[in-house]
Amino acid sequence: MPSVTALPSRPRRLPVLGRRGAFPLHASVLVGLLAASSAPTPLYALYQAAWHFSAMTLTLVFSAYALALLVALLTAGTLSDHLGRRPVLAAALLAEAVAMAAFATARGVPALIAARILQGLATGAATSAAGAALLDFEDPDRPGRATLANGTTPAVGMAAGVLAATALVQYAPAPTRTVYLLLLLLFTAQAAAVLLTPETARPHPGAWRSLRPAIAVAPASRPALALATPGIAAAWALGGFYSSLGPSLARLIDPHTAPATGGLVFFTLTAAAGLAGHTARALPARTVSLAGTALLVPGALLTLSAPHLHSLSALFAGTALAGAGFGAVTQAALRLLLPPAAPGERAGTLAAYYVLSYLAMSIPAVLAGLLTNLYGLWTAVTLHAATVVLLALTGLARTARQPRTA
Repeated sequence: MPSVTALPSRPRRLPVLGRRGAFPLHASVLVGLLAASSAPTPLYALYQAAWHFSAMTLTLVFSAYALALLVALLTAGTLSDHLGRRPVLAAALLAEAVAMAAFATARGVPALIAARILQGLATGAATSAAGAALLDFEDPDRPGRATLANGTTPAVGMAAGVLAATALVQYAPAPTRTVYLLLLLLFTAQAAAVLLTPETARPHPGAWRSLRPAIAVAPASRPALALATPGIAAAWALGGFYSSLGPSLARLIDPHTAPATGGLVFFTLTAAAGLAGHTARALPARTVSLAGTALLVPGALLTLSAPHLHSLSALFAGTALAGAGFGAVTQAALRLLLPPAAPGERAGTLAAYYVLSYLAMSIPAVLAGLLTNLYGLWTAVTLHAATVVLLALTGLARTARQPRTA
């Protein structure tokens, strides 16, 4: 009987997604992260009815996420430049899945805040890594696609999250659990898929040192960031208001409105933002920034007038204008900021942009909640709208004085 010589076995390698598959995967990660961030908005009315907490507590729940995200951006915003995109993003997505489990099992406000904090930390670590990976995987034959994706996927994600949660509020038997369980499955699958993508960053020493809180903006991007700051702050301040107090404003206008109406207000904002960002992609960034900042003014004023008019139509119209301005401003800002940054500066520049954005989103939202408790929602809306209008007008004046370079 002839002998058989065993051939040496080769280690099996996991299949690796190419550039073509990695790009939409990382875009879907951003969509999922922002969908999860907005998913609680339609559920706040259910939480308030079950746990009987005030508008101030509501804004604290909202701001816990934003402030935790800021901490993660300030500390881990450039971590993927040192350790690689894959390990940072996969770990952050698994942490996001744990946060979804915490939401699904929450039985009170402390648990809800804890889940929001964990979600913010995970989202902050994942956002800059995923956004930088989009730039790394950009097709050289389609320049600008990654910047467009970074600008539009957040709005698309927030719209998808709030729409799905709103539908579940209406039709699912357990809306405060179902949406989070679905997101848990999504993040677990994305974490596994990210490990199959090529590593685009060049890991290098300094990871521990990079965890010191810092803002690392590419030197070439700093003038654009300084110019765009008032418009960015105005846009995200409006976004924070609609996300935290939009449902309360809808109930103030019509106390008998359906619980899903508050979620539809925020969906209107994010859907208009996504549409505006996509429509304006071929226009000059400076023009888009000016137009978007200008739209924030009538959006804020019309929203302010809605309670006085007792008109949900006015609220939705103002929200649509504000959303269009939000989408245009954010898309134009990223088109001005990201192209000048070198590959090793991308994650830090994106992190700095999101630090500014979430500061603008969270601080006014907390103050609005405090004012609502002390003086009522109408006063809070008035002062919030006045702040947004002032920031927008400042941004318009500064941008109009600059020479046309974009």
